[in-house]
Amino acid sequence: MAKNPTLRLNLSAGLASVSVATVLVLVKLWALSATGALSIAASLADSAMDLMVSVAGLAAMIYAARPPDEDHAFGHSSAEDLVALGQSIFIAVSGIVIGWAAAARLLSDAPEPLEAQAEGIAVMTFSIVLTVGLVLWQRRVARRTRSRVVAADSLHYLGDLLPNIGAILALWASARFGLGQIDSVVALAAGAGMVLGATRIGKGAWDALMDRAADPELVAGIGELARAWPEVRGFHDLKTRTAGSRVFVHLHIELDGDLTLREAHDIGAGLRRTILLAYPQCDVIIHKDVARV
Repeated sequence: MAKNPTLRLNLSAGLASVSVATVLVLVKLWALSATGALSIAASLADSAMDLMVSVAGLAAMIYAARPPDEDHAFGHSSAEDLVALGQSIFIAVSGIVIGWAAAARLLSDAPEPLEAQAEGIAVMTFSIVLTVGLVLWQRRVARRTRSRVVAADSLHYLGDLLPNIGAILALWASARFGLGQIDSVVALAAGAGMVLGATRIGKGAWDALMDRAADPELVAGIGELARAWPEVRGFHDLKTRTAGSRVFVHLHIELDGDLTLREAHDIGAGLRRTILLAYPQCDVIIHKDVARV
């Protein structure tokens, strides 16, 4: 398991996510006990939910990495899609709740006053710096491994940045001008962004669970490799499906019927290796058929 570079990257993102969430929960607990600020309490609750989501995502990646067995001949990678779908629902609900609370606070005749602004600003600034570092690493990993769990987790933490920035602005405006509604406006925008992003992640996970074909660009690339491979006279029935960060590929190549079994095998094996080098997230099965005269 440890020799799989894709798994190592995904696990590094998952472990980083859990570690950051744990640190943020601890520092915000301290800030809440020191200041009693409602904005810090809300941020603490959000970080606690982040921790639960991150732990679930890490568990899914570990389970998805299990090798195929008698009951799961194609592996366990669909666990990533199940968790990503659950995360997208959770993120969407969180975005709606944040937007609802922000709207209620904006419409309130007597908004809650903010206190202990300096301590709150310090904690939220630390949270932003830590979260930005985590999101940048998660985005890099998600681009390389195409893991929907990592992408969903990154979206969740990215959604935390705007409320944190809004909290800093609100604390500063409250201390300087006596204003306390700026964070509600930022929170509304953050909630909308979370819902839109969750919809995108959820659709991708749902499509994978329904065995949707892989990205057309990937399919076309595999077709070009097969078309240009020496001794391959043609190909047909190129079929793909996605499961988690894996893409399963079935391909029929057409060969000269007079080739020996060893020669046909070597041609297919060489093409398979080339496809895996170009698209390491793939699991490739190649069938050899006799080309029509």
